[in-house]
Amino acid sequence: MSASLSSQDRPRKRRPYAPRVPIEQRREQLLDAALAVIVNDGYDRVSIDAIAKRADVARSVVYGAYDNLDALLTALLDRQQTRAFERLLETIPSPHGPHGPHGPSAPAAFAAETVRRMSAMLHQDPDTWRLILLPPGNMPTIVRDRIEADRERFRLRVEAWISLALAHRNGPASDPQLDAQVLAHALVACAEHFGRLALTDPGKFDPSRLIGQVQVILGSIWPRTH
Repeated sequence: MSASLSSQDRPRKRRPYAPRVPIEQRREQLLDAALAVIVNDGYDRVSIDAIAKRADVARSVVYGAYDNLDALLTALLDRQQTRAFERLLETIPSPHGPHGPHGPSAPAAFAAETVRRMSAMLHQDPDTWRLILLPPGNMPTIVRDRIEADRERFRLRVEAWISLALAHRNGPASDPQLDAQVLAHALVACAEHFGRLALTDPGKFDPSRLIGQVQVILGSIWPRTH
């Protein structure tokens, strides 16, 4: 009867071989894995080992795509910031002229369409928006600063649209009752609040319900002009 194998004699279980893929495709895979680690475990738990495990590749594969963890995380931050801001800008409807469906004369329709597009954006890429709207407490300062900068850029876009709508309604004279800057802050804050709810409790408010209320509220305080 043959002797049993000792622990040193037993073959070691190896990680499945990672097939060769184009380097850009591999980098995207690793960035996706890093994002998943951060979303699920926080920034403190992200490491080369954690990313390799999530992507089901060896550490050497990660180092073959990125020199170190800092390089990988910088690439991830650049990618997510570009994606998030581009998608955020896409939620602002094009005016299609002053009397178009979302032009300066139709603020309620503009806001309603923005809500609809934001709801779709959150549904399509929830992980990115969880990091922005529900950031972990250990978020690095550089990430927080970039998010704040993009938030301000977006708010300024909203403020510019509101200013255009007020000017269209009142001509060169400013409206003493409506302040474009304050309104922009309020609308962005509301959008972020309901965005967080959409991520944490998606069934609480149906998008159509929010859109209907936006149209009612803005339509009453800011009626469409003709």
